[in-house]
Amino acid sequence: MPRKLKTATDAQTALPSIPKELIDQFVKGPMTAEAVHAASAAFKKALIERALGAELGHHLGYAAGAVRPEDATNHRKARAARRC
Repeated sequence: MPRKLKTATDAQTALPSIPKELIDQFVKGPMTAEAVHAASAAFKKALIERALGAELGHHLGYAAGAVRPEDATNHRKARAARRC
């Protein structure tokens, strides 16, 4: 049985609204296609990192930078100073 394809209006209704103030931080004037792509990639990267950090915090039971609970066996690795 063939799948029903989503229409453009279905995809638009599923997207959350983005506050104008947030868009104003990214767009200061006319943008090239490359600038739009770079802003989109930066936003996606920040969004994914935030989501993964929250998922890790939920899994471990404590937020980044917080003190590890005594009874926790899993923990974040301490970051060592990098030497090049």
